[in-house]
Amino acid sequence: MSQEDIVGDAIERLEWDERKQEETPSKKWRQLTRRTALTGAAAGIAAAALEACGSSKSSGTGTSKAATTSGGGPYGSSGGHKFVMVNHVTTNSFFTATIYGCQDACALTGSSFQWTGSNNSIVGQMVSAFNAAIAAKADGIGCCLIDNTAFNGPVNTALSQGIPVIAYNADVSPGTKNNRMCYIGQNNLTAGAAVGQEILKHVTKGDKVAGIIATPGTGNIQPRLDGAKPAFQQAGINFVEVGTSATEGAPEYNKISAWYAGNKDVKFMMAVDSGDSNAVAQFIKNQGLQGKVGASVWDVGLPVVQAIQAGYVTATIDQQAYLQGFDTIMQLFLWNVSGGLMTPTDTDTGIGIVTKSNVTPYLTPSRFEGTSSTKKAIAPPSSIST
Repeated sequence: MSQEDIVGDAIERLEWDERKQEETPSKKWRQLTRRTALTGAAAGIAAAALEACGSSKSSGTGTSKAATTSGGGPYGSSGGHKFVMVNHVTTNSFFTATIYGCQDACALTGSSFQWTGSNNSIVGQMVSAFNAAIAAKADGIGCCLIDNTAFNGPVNTALSQGIPVIAYNADVSPGTKNNRMCYIGQNNLTAGAAVGQEILKHVTKGDKVAGIIATPGTGNIQPRLDGAKPAFQQAGINFVEVGTSATEGAPEYNKISAWYAGNKDVKFMMAVDSGDSNAVAQFIKNQGLQGKVGASVWDVGLPVVQAIQAGYVTATIDQQAYLQGFDTIMQLFLWNVSGGLMTPTDTDTGIGIVTKSNVTPYLTPSRFEGTSSTKKAIAPPSSIST
């Protein structure tokens, strides 16, 4: 254990013993001078400043357990909220950044969260996890609404019991009724349309384009293909959908390989989920198809951005996975501490088209893209593109 850890542990033990004492100016001054004596004046002042901002600690991976915010924070002794994030592919690498976003939001707010749901988009398992969160009296629930009707009942039950519900990453189709309070994520239809226009720069009338999708019909990824279809139809593109598997890894790669064996006239592949994106990039590399078959993929995992830099993939889409977790937890927290006055609001996490011309920042591993667990601020760019 380092000297800093020993000192920190000593401070925490002393202040834990004082936890039941009334918060008074004398107590705060005693703690400040103690910290100053043990760690130096600068550290003591910094600790006091962090306390005034409601700083807290976080631990764990899927679940972040943070200390209750102190009485000196902006919301008083308001920490300890427990949130539940219901997901459709809980182990998919795309959501690593989302989990980090949840962890960091919990660290800032003195909250905790549970990451639960299904490993392979089984709606029944997600509904069961949702109902368990209600039974456990969660302070808020985030859920990927990959089905247009299955979550209507659980959402209504949660709301009737005073539990706020936010959809993240996937929402019900336009015109479909669900009483979730807001949606945080990408507009999948418009994102698909944008990708369609990007692909049209590389194909001509009559060319075959394959839409590679893990789970056809699900609300989080099917709209991406649906958004691109009108542009392809208008341009006379021969567009076909290819379903692979909800399980990330070999099954997706193998199904792409098997389909390609009978469709070697394909000119472009459009993958719309993280697992298929990695598989398409690897397939084009392994088969030596660079320059013969173009590819657009989704999300900005390290294998994908490396493939863009190497030229195996033409473009990918950044939907800011970290923000989908961070903003969901923050909005659930604010609803709780404001007595419901801070109503959750829709957040479109954007359509960032990443090509070889702008891929460089994504190649540096970072917590914000799920490619590093290190908690580190990154210097902003010197200019902002418009």
